[in-house]
Amino acid sequence: MSFQDISITIRAVNRASADAENMRARVRAAASAIAGLGAASMAVAHLGRMFGLLDEETSRYLAGLGSVITVLGTFLRTSWGMAVAQKIYAAACWVATAAQNALNVSYATFLALTGVGIGVIVAAAAAMWYFANQMNAATKAVKEYSAAAAEFPAYTRSIRRAGEEEALRRRGIE
Repeated sequence: MSFQDISITIRAVNRASADAENMRARVRAAASAIAGLGAASMAVAHLGRMFGLLDEETSRYLAGLGSVITVLGTFLRTSWGMAVAQKIYAAACWVATAAQNALNVSYATFLALTGVGIGVIVAAAAAMWYFANQMNAATKAVKEYSAAAAEFPAYTRSIRRAGEEEALRRRGIE
């Protein structure tokens, strides 16, 4: 491992640590907001019941919902909550990376050139071999035709009009 590789590794670890701290601060801030929202909803539920705006059942339901939201926010502020949030974040990053790789043009090009590209090269080679065999067969057929045509006299090989053969013989052509 070279010094440059070590330097790159250290920078990556420092950056990951900074990102983790940044995420931890964001999760704590969001958790505080969630806990505050839950506490506020409990207060609104109790005040609504006190002033007669809500009946007993609705007030208990809203207060219970506020309690659950407060507990969720408080849980997220603990180390276990941070661990759960980081696992969820890691899973979301994994899904995003998989989607990006699937849609990445260079990755698709790499797959095409290594997988399909080899198949295209093999198919092209097979087509050239087939074409060469067809050309050899055609050349052989032309040579056989020429040899067979050479065996017949010249006057039987051409198309002539009726009576033309006699005129040609009188002139001495055949």
